[in-house]
Amino acid sequence: MDTEKTLSALAFCWTLERRDGAGVALTSHDRPLVVNGDLHQPSQGVSPAAVTRSAGLVNEPAEVHGSVGDDGLGTEDLRVGRWRGARTRLTAVSWSDETEFTDLFQGELGEVSLADGEFRAELAGPLAKLSIPACPVTSPECRASLGDRACRVDLRGQSMRAAVVRLDPEGLMLDQPIPDAYRWGRLRYLSGTNCGLSSAIISVDGSVVRLREVAAGDIRPGAQVELVEGCDRRFSTCAERFGNAANFRGEPHLPGNDLLARYPGS
Repeated sequence: MDTEKTLSALAFCWTLERRDGAGVALTSHDRPLVVNGDLHQPSQGVSPAAVTRSAGLVNEPAEVHGSVGDDGLGTEDLRVGRWRGARTRLTAVSWSDETEFTDLFQGELGEVSLADGEFRAELAGPLAKLSIPACPVTSPECRASLGDRACRVDLRGQSMRAAVVRLDPEGLMLDQPIPDAYRWGRLRYLSGTNCGLSSAIISVDGSVVRLREVAAGDIRPGAQVELVEGCDRRFSTCAERFGNAANFRGEPHLPGNDLLARYPGS
């Protein structure tokens, strides 16, 4: 087969699906292509040199870069991190026969940086999951997250809504006092530039909440937020506050490495 002819007949297609369900499907070709059931619209978002991979089982993330335009990858959405963690698939396809395609990469979109109207993003492939321990490590604290499949606590009725008063150096001031039960919970923005984004709550002081990560978008007075209760992952909290001791995912009574140091003469 003529190598030059083969390369000239290739187009690159990529799909991005965010965690909130929104997504885009783009191609480097000059007309729409249907690949694996998805309609990819023409865009110059990805070029053939945009992705680099190393051979072998090396957990080395790939990288993609392209221009920011009106193809669904807006500057504001990229800046505030709305595309972080999006499922990503890059495919090489023959534009003369759309049934002939090869997947070049499947993974997740990582950190995104913006400069001069272009974006650059890391791509974490499936090999990144090999770094996750196959078995859970014992710990006195619960390894589940409040309300997830392992925890099974019903979070209905354990949330509240509030409005932003202002953003202070101490944290985000809301229009009403926040109970201490929301410490270690999550705050989700319901309006404004950051709508749909969320962050963990690390402390509560009256109507001021401190967040682990303040949203990158503008936070204006009057913006609506939703707060969901949190848990400090202790067995006593699980048993007394939630009545959920049967689903506690930790080992609170397992002796630790400091067992000998607890007793005199050891």
